[in-house]
Amino acid sequence: MDNDFNDNRDLMRLIQTRFQKLSKGQKLIAEYILNDYDKAAFMTAAKLGVAVGVSESTVVRFANELGFSGYPKLQKALQELIKNKLTTVQRLELSNDYVSDADALKGVLKSDMENIRSTLEKINPKIFEQVVNEIFKANNIYILGLRSSTAVAEFLGFYLNIILKNVRTVSYGISDIFEQLINVKEGDLVIGIGFPRYASKTIAALDFSKTRGAKVIAITDSLISPLAAQADLALIAQSNMASFVDSLVAPLSLVNALIISVGMREKENIAKTFDSLEEIWQDYNVYQINNKTIGDLND
Repeated sequence: MDNDFNDNRDLMRLIQTRFQKLSKGQKLIAEYILNDYDKAAFMTAAKLGVAVGVSESTVVRFANELGFSGYPKLQKALQELIKNKLTTVQRLELSNDYVSDADALKGVLKSDMENIRSTLEKINPKIFEQVVNEIFKANNIYILGLRSSTAVAEFLGFYLNIILKNVRTVSYGISDIFEQLINVKEGDLVIGIGFPRYASKTIAALDFSKTRGAKVIAITDSLISPLAAQADLALIAQSNMASFVDSLVAPLSLVNALIISVGMREKENIAKTFDSLEEIWQDYNVYQINNKTIGDLND
C-alpha cells in the first residue's frame, strides 16, 4: 500500500527517520534525494541508480522500504514536493534535524557549494545567450523580485543600470507593483526573479506583462516553477537549503554571470561610465581612502 502524505514534510521526515535502518546503497539514495530532490524527481529508477552508483533494483527496494508499491509512486511524491514546497515552519523543523549548531557553518557552506555545482550542470548555455540577446534588444527593461528575491533583483538592477540606460527595478514602495508596470508594452523585457516560496504578486506581474506583449524572462529554481510557466525564457539556479533561510548563493552567481556577459559587450561604454563615476565618487567622498573616513560632505 502506498504512503499518502498530508504535507511535504512527511516524505522528507520519513526518509530521515528510516535512514539508519537502510542498507548502505539505500543510504546513498536517501542522501541524494535529501540534497537534490528536485533533480531526483525527474529521473527514472535506472538513472537515479547510475547517479548514486547503485543498481536499479536497489532504487526500487528503497521505494518499497519507504512504503511505496514501486518507484513511480515515490517519483510522483517527489514531484508533488517540488510543486508545493515546504512552508517556513516545516523547513525550520527539518533544519533542526539536518544541521546542528556546531555544524551550521560547514553544513551551509557545503550546501551552497552543491547549489552552485548543480546550477552549473542544469544551466543551458544557449538559453543564457538568448537572455543576454533579449536584454540588448529590449526598449525598456523591468526587473522584479519580491520578498527574499528582492536582494537578487536589486543586485541585478544596480549593475545593469550602470551598464545600460533603460533599466528599472520594480519593488514594494509607495507605488503598487502594477502601477510601476503600467507602461510595459511590446518591445519591453520583464525579468522576474523568484524562488520557493514563490511570491504570488511576482507571478501575477509576469502574467500582466505577457498580456501587454512584453517578453518575459524568469530566474527561478525549476522549469516547473510558476514563474517559468509565465516566461518565454527561464534561467534555472538551484536554491535548495534545508533551513528556514533561502539560499541565494547560486542565484546571485548566475545573475553575476549575466551582468558580466552584458558588460563584456559594452566594454567601451562601461569604461567611460566608470571614469565619470570615479570623478563623482571622489568629488563627493563616496568611498574611504587611506584609512580616512569619507562621506561627510561638510569636511
